[in-house]
Amino acid sequence: MSKNNFRPEKFYDFEIVSEESRVIGKIRIKPSGILWKSKGSRYWLGVDLERFATFMKDNGRKQKH
Repeated sequence: MSKNNFRPEKFYDFEIVSEESRVIGKIRIKPSGILWKSKGSRYWLGVDLERFATFMKDNGRKQKH
């Protein structure tokens, strides 16, 4: 049996773009939380998953799949 395996990603980054396709920020999804930074910023702002879940329950809108 092989000892090699796949290493899971530590995070996933997604660019946020405007209607004109200009980058306005980034979102980073990590196992421990969600981070956001605006274009040109050197710093990420983040929340843990519990705080994010509370925010979504309080402010999120039901979506169709």
